[in-house]
Amino acid sequence: MRFKRLANLTCAMLIAGAVFGLSAAAASAAPALQGAGSTLVAPIMAEWAAAWAQATGNPTPVYQSVGSGAGQKDIGESLVDFGASDAPLSSSTTPCNGCFQIPWALTGVGISYNLPGVHKLQLTGPVIAQIYLGQITHWNDRRITSLNKGVHLPSMPITPVHRSDGSGDSYAFTNYESDVSGAFARGIGTAVKPTFPTGPGGNGNSGMVTVVKGTPGSIAYITTAYLIAQHLPAAAIKNNAGRYIYPNLKNISNAASVLRGIPGNNEIHIVNPPKSAKTAYPISTFTYCLLQPTDPLGNGAELKSFIAYAIGPGQSFGPALDYVPIPAKVRSRDLETLNLVH
Repeated sequence: MRFKRLANLTCAMLIAGAVFGLSAAAASAAPALQGAGSTLVAPIMAEWAAAWAQATGNPTPVYQSVGSGAGQKDIGESLVDFGASDAPLSSSTTPCNGCFQIPWALTGVGISYNLPGVHKLQLTGPVIAQIYLGQITHWNDRRITSLNKGVHLPSMPITPVHRSDGSGDSYAFTNYESDVSGAFARGIGTAVKPTFPTGPGGNGNSGMVTVVKGTPGSIAYITTAYLIAQHLPAAAIKNNAGRYIYPNLKNISNAASVLRGIPGNNEIHIVNPPKSAKTAYPISTFTYCLLQPTDPLGNGAELKSFIAYAIGPGQSFGPALDYVPIPAKVRSRDLETLNLVH
């Protein structure tokens, strides 16, 4: 797979002439916004935070990349200005009464692997399910080799790696696998922190990268931005149109093209889109900003300014990191929802 190189973007390129939030004089007295959650959104969050702070004179938001489950918990317990989660509020075990979710980034979860000498790999959802269920245990299993004619796959044991923390990546991955495999749905199901029958865990996307790099024969689900940054390969996954697709921008964008309407709670599911989306990457996902109706830390004006930046000019940072700019209809709904926050 050919991934795009990370672009050397500067804040000045994106914020020239833009004004968001308070004046520099007023901002100097404001505390830094506090956020926590998704590791999937962390790479673009770093760009948003630095650029918004430079544009407004506000302190740079402090974001703890601790996983979607922790982000849901922290906003539900009023510990942060905002949470971030790749899994919707409906998946949370921590009540967040009246909370809003705003889809603010769009990307894919890649299936990476560590197979020395293997530079191209094709997989299907049902085969991946059998790997994570412990039913396919070696790379030269005929169910894998039949998908990869002409590729020499070693008789190496497969080590399936999963997230050990509460993770939106786990939610997106298990949502997809539960959709394509009844056995997976019954045995593991869709969850932020599912229980897998085999394989080691990694904490956060960075932890997954570390385990994969250090474990020949491993396979793992990892956000595409981390695959790009760490030069890890990604398998091509067969979609409903029968094509093997990599998690590139155009393919993630094609998955989002099936979106027709947005539910009242802004919960959007685009995994495993129908065959009409011919080039869609099947494990594509939106990720959410989670907000209470009134900012629990009292930074409502700065919070709304930051989120408006993220879903507006901040989307320009996305393509270099394999995040697709959110569709116009999603941004429009986001702004309507943001206006309900105080």
